[in-house]
Amino acid sequence: MEFDFVELSEKDRYRLLCSFVGPRPIALVTTVDEHNGYNAAPMSFFNVFSHDPPLLIIGMQTRPDGTAKDTVANIKRTGEFVAHMVDMSIAQEMIVTSINFPSHFDEIEFAGLTSAPSIKVAAPRIKESPCAMECRVSQILDYGRRTIVIGEVVHMYVRDECLDEQGHYVRPDIYQPIARLHADNYIVSDRQFVLKKPAELLKYEVVGDYAGAHSAKNAGGEHS
Repeated sequence: MEFDFVELSEKDRYRLLCSFVGPRPIALVTTVDEHNGYNAAPMSFFNVFSHDPPLLIIGMQTRPDGTAKDTVANIKRTGEFVAHMVDMSIAQEMIVTSINFPSHFDEIEFAGLTSAPSIKVAAPRIKESPCAMECRVSQILDYGRRTIVIGEVVHMYVRDECLDEQGHYVRPDIYQPIARLHADNYIVSDRQFVLKKPAELLKYEVVGDYAGAHSAKNAGGEHS
């Protein structure tokens, strides 16, 4: 089947892209409103964008009437947010925060989650999340109804048991984030496997960048 995205409706473009580009990690984003109230909302147009500098990218759409959602308005005003990873322990609470509540609602409290002070930004951390990344806005790009926020991670909280004894690597038996597929379908990363580059082919790899140096040690590394 062929699809002309120039002619395709917005709804059909969304359906196709989100059905086949996945699973997509979920950022449960917290912000502070103009009255110092707390806001939380999940975003599945989200990923890590760079490690040097440490950047996250989040895509958010306006409401159907064209007005900005609370998360976008708060980020544009404060220049700060906290992005949380979501596991099964808070999956249902995450869905509650996706409801389009009135602006004065504290979605964190309403969902039964717990706010905790962040270290470097005013937006709160959610205590129940396995990982929280405090971010300051690096750049905001507006494309019609879509706002793309690039945030620089300035501080990161990780639940102790999610990392090994040296604090270097994730324990896959403990840290199992969920991700979104299409429509209301999600997946949990509880069936992980190791896939390394063939050792006999590493002699052809260009050494000197991060991927090459990392591959020489463990035949893994960053995919280019």
